[in-house]
Amino acid sequence: MVTGGGGFVGRRVCERLGKRGVAELFVPRSRQFDLTDPAAVAAAFNAGRPDVVVHLAAEVGGIGANRANPGRYFYANMAMGLHLIEEARRREVDKLVQVGTVCSYPKHTPIPFREENLWDGYPEETNAPYGVAKRALLEMLHAYRRQYGLNGVYLMPVNLYGPHDDFDLETSHVIPALIRKFEEARRAGDRSVSCWGTGRPSREFLFVDDCAEAIVLAAERYDGAEPVNVGSGDEISIKDLTDKVARVTGFEGNIEWDASRPDGQPRRKLDTSRARELLGFEATVGLDDGLERTIQWYRGEASTSKPGNGQRLRQIA
Repeated sequence: MVTGGGGFVGRRVCERLGKRGVAELFVPRSRQFDLTDPAAVAAAFNAGRPDVVVHLAAEVGGIGANRANPGRYFYANMAMGLHLIEEARRREVDKLVQVGTVCSYPKHTPIPFREENLWDGYPEETNAPYGVAKRALLEMLHAYRRQYGLNGVYLMPVNLYGPHDDFDLETSHVIPALIRKFEEARRAGDRSVSCWGTGRPSREFLFVDDCAEAIVLAAERYDGAEPVNVGSGDEISIKDLTDKVARVTGFEGNIEWDASRPDGQPRRKLDTSRARELLGFEATVGLDDGLERTIQWYRGEASTSKPGNGQRLRQIA
């Protein structure tokens, strides 16, 4: 069973599971199963009868969406994970793969972020409710492993991007937001684009296909209790990223920075050695290649429909 299996990351995970020979794959759809409701979670388990559960469904967005929905993001992510883990324990599933988030790390985590740093402080304020909810699910898995023997494993992906991402400017993360802004400005002939913050923070980005591969490898190979970072290991400033997206989209106007908008966490860069050692995972898609693929997909979508319709149920920060 793959929760969120029709979403940004989940569809890639399902494709890979099918290619790996998984004979029966159940994807509980939100319109039928509200995973914040324990009765609906039980119904999903009755329908799918899974041996392995990959929990990807999440309510998540960029800085603006996190600031606007702190209560909802805490509740929805905590409730979904809580009920799924409990039901997996009751059904004695073979494994549960819980996908967490880089947002759980403390705001001023030393670079590179190592898994043992996770509990060394409080997350960055704008996404703390989401990050704390996801962090709590790791502790729940530890407790359930000790008391009930539940084989629950936990992955922490860094910022993701790629085709089928959320391009709604109210909810999107930085890369899809920049692509949409520059593409619309280029087509309209605008002379400038306004971007949030100062451009000084840095981020690490992982292409969605690479993340999906790491999740499948964890389902296949990993049975440990310790969390595992999933990333590319490469860091870029938001300013340099913005310049890169502008160049790839062909936007030649001015970039204006709105310092009244929050920057978010100062830096993000993961130590990915544990994923390499325990999963045999290394990212294969570089940022330049990934941006080209994402922009080409967006252009195809934009030519036929309006991307980004305010959809809030997405997978992974």
